[in-house]
Amino acid sequence: MAFNLFRKSGKAAPERKASVTGRIVAMATGAGRTVWGARDTGSLTRLGFTGNPVGFRCVKLIAEAAAAVPLICQDCEQRYDSHPMLSLIRRPNMGQGQAELFEALYGQILLSGNGYLEAVSPEPGVPRELHVLRSDRMSVVPGADGWPVAYDYEVAGRKHRFDMSGHPDPICHIKSFHPQDDHYGLSPMQAAAVALDVHNAASGWSKALLDNAARPSGAIIYKGADGQGTLSPEQYDRLVFEMETHHQGARNAGRPMLLEGGLDWKPMGFSPSDMEFHETKAAAAREIAVAFGVPPMLLGIPGDATYANYAEAHRAFYRLTVLPLATRVSAAIAWWLSGFCGSEMTLRPDLDLIPALASEREQLWQRISAADFLTEGEKRRLLGLPPVSDE
Repeated sequence: MAFNLFRKSGKAAPERKASVTGRIVAMATGAGRTVWGARDTGSLTRLGFTGNPVGFRCVKLIAEAAAAVPLICQDCEQRYDSHPMLSLIRRPNMGQGQAELFEALYGQILLSGNGYLEAVSPEPGVPRELHVLRSDRMSVVPGADGWPVAYDYEVAGRKHRFDMSGHPDPICHIKSFHPQDDHYGLSPMQAAAVALDVHNAASGWSKALLDNAARPSGAIIYKGADGQGTLSPEQYDRLVFEMETHHQGARNAGRPMLLEGGLDWKPMGFSPSDMEFHETKAAAAREIAVAFGVPPMLLGIPGDATYANYAEAHRAFYRLTVLPLATRVSAAIAWWLSGFCGSEMTLRPDLDLIPALASEREQLWQRISAADFLTEGEKRRLLGLPPVSDE
């Protein structure tokens, strides 16, 4: 039975431009050309996060790990266990805690390359609440000098403008590096878009095979009594109806076929290209994981032998992916909130409380403690501790 493997369901969502200075992407399709999915944030989120298990797991793994990283609040003189900034971070609003807020923020950065935090501050001082805003609803309003003078947040045809001309700023915009855009960041989802298309197409191919008894279609050969292999229109329609009703689909897998006179079934095996689909799907999954910075071993993807064991891959995941992201985001938030506090504060990950780095930190503490040529102040500085006043 013949079927169209490349049939598309639904229509692609039109690409929405956030700014007249934004990128222009022209998508053209034609005979013999590769058809790629849309590259706007909404389409990539649907295809790469809600519709792809590898992309979903990569985003969840990074966002949850980074949101669980404990933070240190300090200034140039001391470390604080209790501070208005810490209290705000621990309970940013009535509906979210620290982990929920940061998971949503990291998720937006990974999906779109941009993260937006809104400060609710009815009076001077530390904001009363923090909220993560959806990046697909936010657009930058550049000024004459190229710097943002406002941010527009649009929902259901209604628009709210955040004025950035005053101080402190009501919006904290955290963006990933993008070499070709001045106002918006580049997300790992965009870099992995080709691999996502391949992985989704391979999954669709596998689903089509399952719908046809998990094997490629065979051929029914008819040899009439007169030697002419031609069916009448009524015979052909009846044969097609019986095949679709009694032998097609997963529920009819393995069901014996009754062929009448002159009909013969010739099964067809997998071609070499069919057999390569499984490896193609695994290779696409590895590319998606690499784009996000997640060791494929942590996702259970076969064929990856980069790390000797799971613990090594876990440590590399924190060192190369989670900590750089958490450090950059926490530093940006601290600088932004310092404008509300009136004094410069810093937020950074507490490396001593991350289980994946416990062995590394223990070795570092032992080496520095045994260094007799260092003063106590130098040792504290190397360990990331604030100086203490002499008693």
